[in-house]
Amino acid sequence: MWARLGALHSPLYRRYWFGSLASIGATQLLILGKGWLVYELSGSPLKLGLLGAAGAVPQILVSLFGGVLADRLDKRRVLMATSMVIALLLALLSALDFTGVVEVWHVILIAALIGFTSGLDWPARQAFFTRLIDREHMTSAVALNSILWQSTRMIVPAIGGIVIALSSTAVVFLAAALGFLTMFLVLVSLDVTHRVTPRGDPLQQFLEGLKFIGSTRLFAIMIPLTWVLTFFGVSYIQLMPAFADILGVDERGFGFLLSASGVGSVTGTALVVFVQHTRRLGWLIIIASLCSTLALFGFSITTGFAEVTSHAYAIAMSFVLLTSLFNSMYLISSMTVLQMRVPDELRGRVMGIHGITFSLIPLGALFGGSVASAFTPPIAVAAGAFIMIVTILSVALSQDEIRNLRGQ
Repeated sequence: MWARLGALHSPLYRRYWFGSLASIGATQLLILGKGWLVYELSGSPLKLGLLGAAGAVPQILVSLFGGVLADRLDKRRVLMATSMVIALLLALLSALDFTGVVEVWHVILIAALIGFTSGLDWPARQAFFTRLIDREHMTSAVALNSILWQSTRMIVPAIGGIVIALSSTAVVFLAAALGFLTMFLVLVSLDVTHRVTPRGDPLQQFLEGLKFIGSTRLFAIMIPLTWVLTFFGVSYIQLMPAFADILGVDERGFGFLLSASGVGSVTGTALVVFVQHTRRLGWLIIIASLCSTLALFGFSITTGFAEVTSHAYAIAMSFVLLTSLFNSMYLISSMTVLQMRVPDELRGRVMGIHGITFSLIPLGALFGGSVASAFTPPIAVAAGAFIMIVTILSVALSQDEIRNLRGQ
């Protein structure tokens, strides 16, 4: 197992990884805290959707050109700036919450500003960490980066839910601010030489990244597929306060639902480390995405009939775990393939466009929140799962490039 995680042998990457643990844990606290606060203030699934969209739209728009900046600027300094700005915004949100003057529009506005900043942060991260490792450790570095997200999703929400129950969301936001401040200090300590890249027209450079994606079949299929699966298949996490209400649980129960997602993701990540070199990697990617979608259907059915289902909370939590497990297997496998095949000089731009994937999680909540307001949250999830199944089967039946992927 440890031999497969060889990226940690690099002192620079190891320090960066532990610093990222603080900032990504802070991100999980932010997701938990802002969702609970907005639902507590409004009681509206639609407001949860608007909250997600507020963070996602600016992040997507900035990410498109954030990759160009990541290929042109000193990536370490970009990450230092984004970490400090997000820390200050979280400190402001904590102060508003502590003083009792916070309103829904405050949370939405700060979420939008954080989304704008994150649009610069994500492409720079994707281009920066590859500078800290040898190419032979790329697979393990991608897995380790994913472990950061998944392990914090497993542990942090459960702790955050207890903190909210015992104190308030303001404490959660303050802890998140300290997490990003820690990342800033770690980046200050890293001695990484900035490689000067050729200057040119930023728009032309952005179009070069788009041209590469459009002309490379694997990227042209895999990136949009990932967008669809994320938009419809992961965004239900943003509506989890509403599902916690349906299942009749409090802040602790809400935190444990989010933690179940983290447990599944960590498990999926661990499994991928052992099976990613299979000769049938393409089929692994397709089957994992399909199983994730079927588990999501199970979650929608369980919550839709929660009132007449025995142990509905435990069953729903199990489906959340399975959904995240298989989604993690898909995401890590596909992302590793893309990272291995993208040219270094285009990495920031191409992976920045791929990074829109993670902005689509909160944006998909706007779709889900709108359907949930018109019908119910379980119906919103079921509708998204149906779209996912149609998309996956279309790709599986028509794209040899995906089916024939080999881990070697």
